[in-house]
Amino acid sequence: MNIYTAHYRYSGDDRLDITVKANTPPGDILAPTWDMVKGYKDGTLTQWEYAVKYFALILSRSMQNQPAFNTTFSAIVTNRQQLTLVSFCPVGQFCHRILAARMLENMGHGKYVGERQL
Repeated sequence: MNIYTAHYRYSGDDRLDITVKANTPPGDILAPTWDMVKGYKDGTLTQWEYAVKYFALILSRSMQNQPAFNTTFSAIVTNRQQLTLVSFCPVGQFCHRILAARMLENMGHGKYVGERQL
């Protein structure tokens, strides 16, 4: 599977909204928290701190209810030729959608091929 990232405006069939604002399955399991978003925006979290918190959050979600997490996660990665993770971050800036794409790639669920041009 090819994994892409894009700004929220992307509207292709392979789009998966992973914004904290949407908070809807299945993308919600890859969304950050409001505290993380606010912390990064106001400068109280560095990119490194945000990344550590993000990966810890995803791990925590997977441990809290592993069967439900696995079912939702499977819905994201199974039977897809491509997947585009979307969020509100401007193109070219640090963003959790790229962290999520790299995580999926490192877990063996596809290859991150970059940001979609709108």
